[in-house]
Amino acid sequence: MHSPEQERPAQAPAARTRRERARSASLIGLVIVITVFAVLNVDEVKVHWIVGSGHAPLIIVIVVSVLIGAVISYYADRRAGKRR
Repeated sequence: MHSPEQERPAQAPAARTRRERARSASLIGLVIVITVFAVLNVDEVKVHWIVGSGHAPLIIVIVVSVLIGAVISYYADRRAGKRR
């Protein structure tokens, strides 16, 4: 006995749509911009914490700030969604 999956002819992979190509190009462009931004922001900056201070590369400070903002936004959005 044959299963229906064995009787189907192999299908050629579908061509990428215009939207997928645009998304890929945008992602590559974003990676290039982020890389250039990181290379240009390697200066050491003084960071003041609540309990002290220290030095860190500017790009690290920016990336950590963006990540913290994204996490706070995610949880705030989830909390607001539960209220609806």
